[in-house]
This record gives sequence, C-alpha cells and structure tokens, in this order.
Amino acid sequence: MSDRLYLDHNATSPLRPEVRDVMVEALAAPRNASSVHAEGRAAKALVEGARKTIAARINAPVESVVFTAGGTEADTLALTGLVRGGPNVRCLMVSAIEHSAVTATAEALHRDVDRVETVPVTEAGVLDLAALEERLASYDQAEDGPFLLSVMLANNETGVIQPIADIAPMVWKAGGYLFVDAVQGFGKIDIDFSALGADAMALSAHKAGGPPGVGALVVKPGLSFAPLLRGGGQELSRRAGTENVAGIAGFGALAEVAEPSAYEELSGLRDAIEAALPDSVRIWGKDAKRLPNTSCFSARGFQSETQVMVMDLAGFAVSSGSACSSGKVKPSPVLKAMGASEIETKSSLRVSLGWDSPSDTAERFIAAWSRDYQRVLERSAA
Repeated sequence: MSDRLYLDHNATSPLRPEVRDVMVEALAAPRNASSVHAEGRAAKALVEGARKTIAARINAPVESVVFTAGGTEADTLALTGLVRGGPNVRCLMVSAIEHSAVTATAEALHRDVDRVETVPVTEAGVLDLAALEERLASYDQAEDGPFLLSVMLANNETGVIQPIADIAPMVWKAGGYLFVDAVQGFGKIDIDFSALGADAMALSAHKAGGPPGVGALVVKPGLSFAPLLRGGGQELSRRAGTENVAGIAGFGALAEVAEPSAYEELSGLRDAIEAALPDSVRIWGKDAKRLPNTSCFSARGFQSETQVMVMDLAGFAVSSGSACSSGKVKPSPVLKAMGASEIETKSSLRVSLGWDSPSDTAERFIAAWSRDYQRVLERSAA
C-alpha cells in the first residue's frame, strides 16, 4: 500500500505525526476533565489549553469555543440551537451548496420555523449576492421574525470560497444571524472569526490532519442557543457529555502545526493537474477563489463511479464530486446548483491534496487518469 497515492483529503486527511504524539500521551492516563482530582485537573488543562490555542488561531474569544464530536454535530447544534433557543429564529435561509449536515438539519427543522429557503449560487459556485440582497430587501423582521442564513466558508466538493466578509454586513443590516460551516477551511486557509463577522462557525479537525470525531462550534459572545445534549455541565452547559480529551488535545495540536502557507503551495500541484486535462473537461469553480488543495472536474462519458474504481485499482484514492450514500454515487446538488447537466454531475471527480502529497502528484495522477480516459474515448468511438 506504500506506493498508493492518497488524494481524498477533503474526506479525511491522514493524522499528522505531531498530532498523533500528543494524542498518544493524552491517552496514557485517565482523562475525565470533570473530575476534581489531579488526573481530572490534568485532563481539564489539556482541554482548556486546546480551546485557547484554537481560539487564538481563528481570532475568537476563548469562551466562544464549544467542543463537539465533529463538524456534523457543530452544524446541527448551530442550526437547531438557534432555531429552538436564543433568538428564536423563524426563517432559515440555506445556500444551495451547503453540506448535507446543514441541508438535512434544515429539512428536519421545517416544522420549527415558518420558512426554509434556498439562496442560489452563481455558475462559479459563489453565493449570488444580488439575489441575496434582493431577498433581504423584502424581508420584514418585525413581521417575519429573526432569520438565520447558513453559508459555508469553503465547499467540500469544489473548494470554492465564499465572500463571508461581504455577506455578513448584508445579514446584519437586515437584522439576521449568520452561521458559517468552516469545516473544510480550518488549517488550510487563514480564518479570522471576528473579522468575518459570523455569529456562529463550525470547525472540524480531521480535514487537515487532525483526529476524526472532534470538532467545535464557535459562538459569538452573548448569543444564546439551546443545547442538543443535556445532562452534565460540560462546556459551560452548552454541550453535555464527557469531553474527548485525547481528540481535543489532538485538535489543539493541529491548530499549532497546520500552516495555510503550506497548503497554498499545493495550488501548484492542483494547477498542474488541471492544465493537463483535456479542453473538453469542465473544471468546477475555476474562475472563483478556491481552496488551494481542491480540484473538481467533469469528463463527459467517464462515469464517476468508474473513475473512482479504476483510479483505486491504479493506486489512487480519489472521490466522486457527488455525495456517497450506502456505497452509491448520487448526482451532486452542489454541481446542479452551479448549472451542471445530469451528464456532468454523473461524470465528476474530486481530487483533494493534503499535507503529505508528494511533489510528483500531478504527473502520477495525470498519467494514470489520462490512460483510462483514453480507453473510454476509444470505446465510445468504436
């Protein structure tokens, strides 16, 4: 397996050695941060140290970081908590390219709010600011109640980065709240929670080399929300349950070692891959600002499932640009929202680089992918 090339970092990234070392040490002793004895106090120190490090990394108040079991829980806690508690949101607006953790939660909350609406994106995959401005201009908070807009920072399929700093003032002016799913961005690009202006933000560790099963919800001070899990008083009673101390310690270690500048260097490999693709291949979000490690493209006639399988057999771990469920590839709602045809959604592939991607990644990938794509073309011509 050593000669395989892992190119699915947006799904999960291999654990960084520095993070692993911190976690192994944390696992070597009893770790319950709620206990008052010496071992418990040591565990508490690890949790609070990680909270401080993560908060500093994203320029957020330390007390605003709430640890969760991952990005999905953070997404769910944000939407559900703000709808069912705190500002008592009555309208939920969701961008057309959100992760399924957000869209599924929004769908589940349709009985708790008056309306659930979808905000469109442009062909480049960027939120349609003109459409948003038009919608907010007609929104009457006094009559319709508070609203919450959910917009992800960077898309998991295309890597397209949203102009959150431009969106936030529009939301404030209309009297709403803004939630940002920043799971794909943490560790890969610079994130400034205070400057972006979000009211709440979801983070996760495992997309940039941290452990899976740990994330965080960052909430602007003073904004109350209803907890999902009740019981103990962990996380200032905002998320009950014994903290995953080793995972949180690993999350904190990731915040120390993951450098966006190193990810920026990956754009050279991504661009080399895209430059070698045939002109007939459509690259999604190419004209927008994107994560430097992500390329999503469609090659008509080369089915997504086929691409994933043949590349796997050739020693490359890649994924479809579509969401997978029960082992089946489904048409991507993200690409559909960007104007993709059914043929294009069914022939998409996502290549996502990471901290351990070797310098010859582009050459190796293109050589293998082009060989199989040529076979598809030859069969089609026959």
